[in-house]
Amino acid sequence: MNIPTPALVAQRAAQPLPRWALWLFCAAYLLPGVVGRDPWKNADLTAFGVMAAMAEGRTSWLSPSLGGLPVDTALLPHWLGAAFIWLLTPWIDAPMAARIPYALLLALTLALTWYATFQLARTEAAQPVAFAFGGEATPVDYARALADGAILALMATLGALQLGHETTPELAQLASVALAVWALAAAPFRGLRPRLAILAALPLLAACGAPAMAMALGAIATVLCARSGFDAVRRFMPWVAAATLAAALVGATVHSWAWRIDADVLTGLPRIGRLLVWFLWPAWLLALWTAWRWRRHLQHRHISVPLAVAGLAVVASVAMGGSDRALMLGLPGFAVLAAFALPTLKRGTSAAIDWFSVFFFSACAIGAWVVYAAFQTGVPAKTAANVAKLAPGFSARFSLVSLLFAIAGTVAWIGLVRWRTGRHQHALWKSLVLPAGGVALCWLLLMTLWLPLLDYARSYRPWTERLARHVPAGACVITRGLPLSAVASLEYFGRWRVVAHPRGTTELRSEGSCQVLLVSEIRGRPQPAPAGWRLVARENRPTDRDEVTAIYRRP
Repeated sequence: MNIPTPALVAQRAAQPLPRWALWLFCAAYLLPGVVGRDPWKNADLTAFGVMAAMAEGRTSWLSPSLGGLPVDTALLPHWLGAAFIWLLTPWIDAPMAARIPYALLLALTLALTWYATFQLARTEAAQPVAFAFGGEATPVDYARALADGAILALMATLGALQLGHETTPELAQLASVALAVWALAAAPFRGLRPRLAILAALPLLAACGAPAMAMALGAIATVLCARSGFDAVRRFMPWVAAATLAAALVGATVHSWAWRIDADVLTGLPRIGRLLVWFLWPAWLLALWTAWRWRRHLQHRHISVPLAVAGLAVVASVAMGGSDRALMLGLPGFAVLAAFALPTLKRGTSAAIDWFSVFFFSACAIGAWVVYAAFQTGVPAKTAANVAKLAPGFSARFSLVSLLFAIAGTVAWIGLVRWRTGRHQHALWKSLVLPAGGVALCWLLLMTLWLPLLDYARSYRPWTERLARHVPAGACVITRGLPLSAVASLEYFGRWRVVAHPRGTTELRSEGSCQVLLVSEIRGRPQPAPAGWRLVARENRPTDRDEVTAIYRRP
């Protein structure tokens, strides 16, 4: 028996987002931060350091290391970044070359989420209720409008903002999950392509460092296919099972299995709860509404597939003690669920989302401009003093191009707010325009107005430049207790040969050939000088007041 859907959608509400506007949204979200910034601590810089070392021949592509310490991470994503560095330098700098394939992976995730939503919204169970005298949305227009809403929901999610613009394996994992979601969505419609897609998606997810996620997703997808009412989807089940088996074999081959479960999860539940609330905002709110309003359709693929992906990511994040990187893998599922909330939203709920977005993101934009004016002109004086206190030694530099982009983005935001609040809009995706536009605006302002300040605060380049006052060019450097991101900075920015040791090491390798020793200390608790070494200076990152690096030379 067919159960009526909760969606009531007139044809005028199924209008698509203009393609030029959709492309502009995507460009404003994807491009800022690709050009002109340093890799940031910690995971971003560590991953880039491995890629640069591979591309420059300083480490093996099969067993990479930083400073001689093995790096336990997925190889395939690092090969991707290293290949682009090797191909594109010296025409462009290495950090930008490494970010290009990852920007393309984020674009691929957006595209796959759109097409997955489009395919799921075309299924019979997802269609809106037919009106007595006609006028309901056509299946294709309805599917396009929901797919546009899914992309806006994905861009509006706060947690994807920084992690989605890093050069870390999790972005490759995210694209693999999005490919799997599309394969499950398109199974009845696209013949061979979904089968090839699932055979690629799950093994790629395992090869990129998430074999357990690939196995769990494959197992759940196998059950969903077996219980489907579509013959084409049931025939898809052996392909999913084969992809799951292939993912297990890949995980074993590349040795990416690792125990990451946090045994003390209960004590961290309040922190995990806060992570879920802000990281998934506003998608989690709309996803919960979808689960309630479509509760009688949970067995249908347009709800069960994204719900399985989202739920699996939440379980994995909680089990790992609140891992934001595990939670990020559920974003395609949350975006699709958020899209199916749009046809059932009450006008009051939609208005609340709009007004919250207007006030929150406008306040963020005003704050960004005030801080920019403070470190460029010194006015307002109190804000300038706070910047100087938090980032001592920072010297602002002016960029006309960055200023023009920031002005254009701010004007576009004002126009978007006027469009949304100026007259009644009927489009399904209207409730997600301001959240997505606000996120894109804030990211644009951060990557234009604030970029020099953020680079100074989050890059290891200023720290490396401070060390260079005491360490000769081309020297061999021994480190003890420094994180891998700092070791990557010493090798790439400092161009020193580094022999790294973990904290607590007493026997130092290469003592005869290295004349400089760097030891990580806690401020206020200096360590005694190692035997045979003389203290030269102590330096720290300008914005890090706790960690200090002691510099030793041989007498």
